[in-house]
Amino acid sequence: MERKPSSPLAPTFMVSAPGKVIVFGEHAAVFGKPAIAAAISLRSYLLVTTLSKSHRIVKLNFRDIGLDHTWKIDTLPWGIFHRPEKKKFYYSLIDSLDPELLDAIIPHAEEVSKHLPEKQRKMHVRSATAFLYLFLSLGSLHSPGSIYTLRSTIPIGAGLGSSASICVCLSTALLLQIRTLAGPHPDQPAEEAQIQIERISRWAFVGELCIHGDPSGVDNAVSAGGQAVVYQRKGSGPPSVIPLNNFPKLPLLLVNTQQPRSTATQVEKVRELRANHPHVTGLILDAIGQLTSSALADLETNGMSDMDRLGTMIRMNHGLLVSLGVSHPRLERIRELVDHADVGWTKLTGAGGGGCAITLFRPDAQLETMKELGRKFCIDGFQIYETILGADGVAVLWPALFRRGSDGKGDEEINQELFEKAVGVEGIEALVGVGKSENGEGWKFWTRTVEDERDQSLDYCPS
Repeated sequence: MERKPSSPLAPTFMVSAPGKVIVFGEHAAVFGKPAIAAAISLRSYLLVTTLSKSHRIVKLNFRDIGLDHTWKIDTLPWGIFHRPEKKKFYYSLIDSLDPELLDAIIPHAEEVSKHLPEKQRKMHVRSATAFLYLFLSLGSLHSPGSIYTLRSTIPIGAGLGSSASICVCLSTALLLQIRTLAGPHPDQPAEEAQIQIERISRWAFVGELCIHGDPSGVDNAVSAGGQAVVYQRKGSGPPSVIPLNNFPKLPLLLVNTQQPRSTATQVEKVRELRANHPHVTGLILDAIGQLTSSALADLETNGMSDMDRLGTMIRMNHGLLVSLGVSHPRLERIRELVDHADVGWTKLTGAGGGGCAITLFRPDAQLETMKELGRKFCIDGFQIYETILGADGVAVLWPALFRRGSDGKGDEEINQELFEKAVGVEGIEALVGVGKSENGEGWKFWTRTVEDERDQSLDYCPS
């Protein structure tokens, strides 16, 4: 009998996760004050193509940063990962990397992008390390060959949680492949959805450990669960992270200065200011914390529906950050243009010193005025993104197929070639269909209920 050619073990599927911005409380959070981080509708998209049984390879293709590497599955260090004392399970709680496991991975991660300049290559090696640590922890020697192709609409290195978004995508894809996630589906109980979001976030945190060394756990929590969280450091342990599932979806303009900045440098600048002027700096940090608390109170009482009050607090938060010395002329130019147009309220988001600013528009802002503002931003060399604040979290498209007509005809498979050829943010969003409107047909989101708000600080602690 003639042997039939082997076929893929599973359909091609896709996962997606959002980036984030800090809405209130950056820098003050370092000193124990509360801060609010919210998901935005700029997203990472991971296409997973399962290969036939005869293809014993795993390929990582992060097109937007130029990372493209293939490993043979059988040559990866499965032995040490599956020792009884080392083996982790999908439900394991991990708050640190195992040095021996990391040492076993490094030679394989170091194989990537040897032709590139060292700075770019370091980014690739960290990404490969995160992928391999997750793949070897959650998979097995018998895992099917797969191609993981990633595209992102999130600016990299701008403080928008791009790496956490990628790690959430990888975590979700690998958990789906080992069949430890059920759903999302319309009848999924809220408790089950919550458990699965936490599971995705915990493993994404492991990836973040590989990339950043000492992440807070906030970015992956926002990216996995969506909407927003309030977080607060508690001494030497991990921060308290509480979902804000009633956080409203608001239109937001994100403006990237394209000015490189160092988070560590900006944090150290505030530490020095506090050391040299402890009383005044302490008052500024207290005021930032009080603004965050006021925003939380407004969320509780009226769902942040008073836009003038919310905008005023955003403007005040920016002014306090300026007084800490963490703004930049490019950030002030954005604020100046918005203030002159009188269309909304602007603040820097994240560490400052460059990076991005966010603008919340007034409800009565005129379209033509906003278009003119956009033209001025472009003339000054800024990148602008129309986004949603409080966006949905991680989502899956299984199979990677979009129905283009009500009669079901004209379905289009989102194959690897189409995905790789998508040009820019517009091309990616036009193809995969989540984007600004968050109504991409076929996408299914894991969602918490409003009543499910509780402290997630133990997510990153060992049991």
